[in-house]
Amino acid sequence: MKLASKFHPIVFISKKKYQYLIDLILELRVENEKLKARIAELEHHKNSNNSSIPPSKDENRAKRNQSLRERSGKKPGAQTGHEGSMLEMTDQPDIIIKHVPQFCQCCGMDVSELKEEFIDKRQVIDLPEIKPEYTEHRIYGKKCSCGYITKCNFPEDVKTIIQYGHRIESAISYFYARQFIPNLRMKEIFNHVFNIPISEGGINYLLKRFTSKAKPFYEIIRQILEKAKRVGSDETGANINGKNGWFWVWQNIYLTYIQFSLNRGTDTINKVFPNGLINAILNSDRWASQLQTTVKGNQLCTSHLQRDAKYLVELYGSIWASKLKALLTQAVKLKDRLLPIDFLKGIPERDQIEMELDSLLWEEIDEKHKKARTFQKKLTKQRNSILTFLYNPDVPPDNNGSERAIRNVKVKQKVSGYFKSSEGAQTFAINRSIIDTIIKSGNNVLSGLNCLAAYNPD
Repeated sequence: MKLASKFHPIVFISKKKYQYLIDLILELRVENEKLKARIAELEHHKNSNNSSIPPSKDENRAKRNQSLRERSGKKPGAQTGHEGSMLEMTDQPDIIIKHVPQFCQCCGMDVSELKEEFIDKRQVIDLPEIKPEYTEHRIYGKKCSCGYITKCNFPEDVKTIIQYGHRIESAISYFYARQFIPNLRMKEIFNHVFNIPISEGGINYLLKRFTSKAKPFYEIIRQILEKAKRVGSDETGANINGKNGWFWVWQNIYLTYIQFSLNRGTDTINKVFPNGLINAILNSDRWASQLQTTVKGNQLCTSHLQRDAKYLVELYGSIWASKLKALLTQAVKLKDRLLPIDFLKGIPERDQIEMELDSLLWEEIDEKHKKARTFQKKLTKQRNSILTFLYNPDVPPDNNGSERAIRNVKVKQKVSGYFKSSEGAQTFAINRSIIDTIIKSGNNVLSGLNCLAAYNPD
């Protein structure tokens, strides 16, 4: 065997060495393709804009213009027709200070005895000096003619010589699970702002006392969600004294139920909902444990699917992923236009979207685009859970409600640090569930907590 070159003389090599060179070239080509794929992954890594990775995990925060949200064409700020709000004066001020002239500013004459005329007014809103209110309960007795002395009893919720009232209980829950204030700073607020002497231990005790009152209502939320027709679910990790734990959430537009667990699998779901959610369409983010829940139907979060497709476009320049992302956007826009009555009749545009989706799931994808092919296979398995929202007016296309509910856990951790125990994590779960549910009812959070704190389970 001989090889000739334009610049070198003829070189003779054996057939065995020639075959070795051919095999080596093929091997290097395969290795080259793998390295190119790996480089592409490193250059187009996943972040919060093209996957379910939270923003806090981004190595370099993605550019703001990479959001999935499209331009609306509207100018920033309040839109035409928006009713603005402003600070308004009250007709019944608590304090009135009259500013009446005593001397003429022109000639200096004494005008203090003359009748004044009202010209204008201005008001200042301020906080009064905060002082604790002490309520003393006194019991008395009366001696009957028969000689027996009848004594009154203290109210059932007044158990000690001196104790904190239910408004302080509700305020602690509010600061803890609504404003995410750590106990040490909460102590400072009570001592310096409210002039109420209390220690960190006292705060912990009152938080536990409030939580015990909240547990029956917490259980009612779970029972109602168990029978609900629409539920969204999500989970997030949490640091529990240096160990991994998980906060789970199940919610809809009326209720929020958060549960802490050391398990991220189906054991937690079976413990909370042993019979499943048999009436519900469940919105989730494709987490395997969620998809194994006993439900009436599933709806995959389209926002997650769009981010996954966006990543594949960035990684491979995948036309298939680009078409899938556009189709999901079209489906969401259709949902926004539909009225409840439209779901009772045929919707031609929906039928067209269904056919295009089937076509995409059967479309042949380049063998080099392995992640795109894997994504396609997963979607094919969950085909009936992709467009459920186009058949039910109460089912949203995304799982954003669950993400909003679970995000408060992350905010609490960022402000206060890790939870010291599983019991403390569950305490937050109970309090936050109650607070979220009050918010969804449209009521004042602190007023709602006051009502609950005044509840006497005995």
